Amino acid sequence: MNIALIGYGKMGKAIEDIALQRGHIIALAIDLHNADKFNPENLAAADVAIEFTGPDSAFANIKKALQFGVPVVSGSTGWLDHWDELIAYCEKVNGAFLYASNFSIGVNLFFEINKRLAELMAAQPAYEVTIEETHHTQKRDAPSGTAVSLATQVIEKLGRKKRWVSDWAGSPDDLVVTSKRIDPAPGIHTVTYSSAIDDIEITHTAHNRTGFATGAVLAAEFLKDKKGIFGMKDVLGL
Repeated sequence: MNIALIGYGKMGKAIEDIALQRGHIIALAIDLHNADKFNPENLAAADVAIEFTGPDSAFANIKKALQFGVPVVSGSTGWLDHWDELIAYCEKVNGAFLYASNFSIGVNLFFEINKRLAELMAAQPAYEVTIEETHHTQKRDAPSGTAVSLATQVIEKLGRKKRWVSDWAGSPDDLVVTSKRIDPAPGIHTVTYSSAIDDIEITHTAHNRTGFATGAVLAAEFLKDKKGIFGMKDVLGL
């Protein structure tokens, strides 16, 4: 499979390593220094594009690749205010798009555990829930996309929280999400339920970027030759 990398920073290079190990070809690698090569002629050689850039550029990059007829896997976070517009555009051009706030297989299993725990805790009002995430200092968005996904799941399943907030709750309805930036942490996420009697915690700790990169390549393999909107639940059969 020929892969175009849209974003060639640390994550893009980690994806490249895994893709090559799995027998794929990097047909194109785009970063700020060669953005002029992000054109239909060069993308024509790609079976799928994997986009890992930043909050300010992700939406435009994804839309551009879809416009050029290339299926897109994206792991960029911080752009989801444009989600509905992006999905409508993908459907308009009969494209293929797969998004995940985190491609790690372990994190996606963690998501399922988080949802089930929130369901169980819905009947236990004595427990207050909080979320904490820790990443390296180069991560530009806070809270992380993974933390936002965890918070969204808790709000949906727990019932007594109405919105997530950063660092400080102004109401009992608020779910506090605390962000820390400490090098060299690639990603730690903890959901804590606390009562006067005890605490219950679930934590996912990433040791490196390999899990994220492997999941992104698995997603690209899944998306090739498909049409529609997908997520990691589809890739993993969850």
